[in-house]
Amino acid sequence: MRIKYNGCIIESSSIDLKSFRLLHDEDADIRYVNGFSACDDYLLQDGDEVVLIKRGRKPSSETLEHLMASRHTPKVHEQMKASTVGIAGVGGLGSNAVLALARMGVGRLVIVDFDVVEPSNLNRQAYFIEHLGLLKVDAMKELVSKVNPYIVVECHHVKVDEKNAVSLFEGCDVVIEAFDDPKSKAMLVSELLTHCKMPIVAGSGMAGTLSSNTIETTRRFDRLYLVGDLVTGAKEHMGLMAPRVMVASAHQANMAVRLILGEKET
Repeated sequence: MRIKYNGCIIESSSIDLKSFRLLHDEDADIRYVNGFSACDDYLLQDGDEVVLIKRGRKPSSETLEHLMASRHTPKVHEQMKASTVGIAGVGGLGSNAVLALARMGVGRLVIVDFDVVEPSNLNRQAYFIEHLGLLKVDAMKELVSKVNPYIVVECHHVKVDEKNAVSLFEGCDVVIEAFDDPKSKAMLVSELLTHCKMPIVAGSGMAGTLSSNTIETTRRFDRLYLVGDLVTGAKEHMGLMAPRVMVASAHQANMAVRLILGEKET
């Protein structure tokens, strides 16, 4: 039978995971079949995806990418790797969404931001002290390379406006809107809905320390999804803080993944 082993298709006569492991990597102490942890007595079937990992042993570069995706549902990695996601703004929402998408194995990320990393960003954004003063797009590219070096990161250090919005993001399968300014949010959504065909996942309302359960993903139009509670914008005595911002950014990343996989929010 045919087994996908650590990313490669092989022919195998092994009937269970133990005999397969003893033949291919007897020292492996982490075993996954079809994205789920499996015991040695698991009975293999034609088409199974098997991953064997030895704790503490660094895998070869040829197999690392497949091992990183070993907990994905089968076929998800291939779909993610073939996709392109645009992120408009890499502040609190965008920077955390980028890292979630990098861990999912999105093949290409188009990152657009005009700002630099400064101290007040560190309470909710994905950057570190060592990134202070760097362009956000450059710092983000470095972080992505440390999470998943197999991703193509296209950086644009520019302010998005009506003249460049379409050209920056055309070719993306999904665009995540992660701006701070309401006018910039509205401009981007309007431009992309009017001139492009990809879905957009926008954010609105995640300030303060209210319940995380008030942050939702809703479908507003055929190609527009909104994430947030739609109420709590940043203002005096209602700051932007990591927990709710990260909940919202995870919603955005998850919706982008769902759209890539052909799912939709009803």
